[in-house]
Amino acid sequence: MLQQVLRLGPQAHHTLCLVLRRNVTMSAVVMVNNKSMPPVQKLYLDKIKEYAKKSKALGGQMVDPDPVIEKDLEAEASRLNKLYGGGDLAQFPTFEFKEIDFDTPDKK
Repeated sequence: MLQQVLRLGPQAHHTLCLVLRRNVTMSAVVMVNNKSMPPVQKLYLDKIKEYAKKSKALGGQMVDPDPVIEKDLEAEASRLNKLYGGGDLAQFPTFEFKEIDFDTPDKK
């Protein structure tokens, strides 16, 4: 059978190579997905997925924050506001520069 395909020419040989490569790749993916994970790894991945769902449901907010963490977050935000002049810390600051007039000489 293989000899008959190879007699058809290089195009058939190329097509056969592509099909075989695809089949080998697909079987490798199936083998990896069917292989069972260690229980600790599976538990860890489940917790990460659960956290991602909760975070997405809250719109990117912290999931289950306790009062100490919220207080620390507010303290850091107020410290940064004082340090950098307030405003929205999530946006890049806008800079305003005065136009320099080079035509008039400075009087000293």
